[in-house]
Amino acid sequence: MELSEKTIIVTGAGGGIGAATAVHLARLGASVALVDINASAKAVVDDIVADGGSADLFNADVSDPEQVEEMVAEVVARFGRLDGAFNNAGVEQSGVPLHDLTAEQWDRAVRIDLTGVFNCLKYEVRAILETGAGSIVNTASGLGKVAIPNAAEYVAAKHGVIGLTRAAAADYGQLGIRVNAVLPGIIRTPMIARLVDDPQFSSHFARLRERHLLNRFGEPAEVASAVAWLLSDEAAFVHGEALAVDGGFLAN
Repeated sequence: MELSEKTIIVTGAGGGIGAATAVHLARLGASVALVDINASAKAVVDDIVADGGSADLFNADVSDPEQVEEMVAEVVARFGRLDGAFNNAGVEQSGVPLHDLTAEQWDRAVRIDLTGVFNCLKYEVRAILETGAGSIVNTASGLGKVAIPNAAEYVAAKHGVIGLTRAAAADYGQLGIRVNAVLPGIIRTPMIARLVDDPQFSSHFARLRERHLLNRFGEPAEVASAVAWLLSDEAAFVHGEALAVDGGFLAN
């Protein structure tokens, strides 16, 4: 895959899937704009630059449309163009049944996991149209197609991301912008790794591991590889797709 001379935004780039994808894209030659609300993404930028890559940090809360608009403008001013984006920023479920879910917990998940993707798409599309063509990938989840208990707000938001991805694909395919989504299974981010090793949650994760037909959880780098492919010209005829990267979770 070749991403040289392409500028790509990665949101939620401070850790986990976002950080792994930013590093991978930079190694493929892209100039990467790492976006995060936390300062942790600065260390990822430093690692990319130390490895000879091109990257810079941009702070933005994806749930705030004004911050997103300003961030995209700053990325274009810094790198001169925008060719693609990986809209990955999100928050996890609260872990309570629907009848105990507060309005604040619902609003937080929908505002960040779904509306945040809308905000990013809106301003990224405008910038990519100025470039001429490009590719956008959104992070949904296996829970964008199925459901588990105690995750109503997350399940609803991630189902929405798949619908939003397909709606954007319908709007922009003929204008040269491909839009797809990835649906990760359980990925061993630092947070998940801690929970897997916690006796309080270990039996729960043992059952979830059995549902992954490869009998293991995924690694951030494995999702990063799928995202990079979707962003590259190697996936030039893949559009409006919700690509599972889940070790067989949805096939079970």
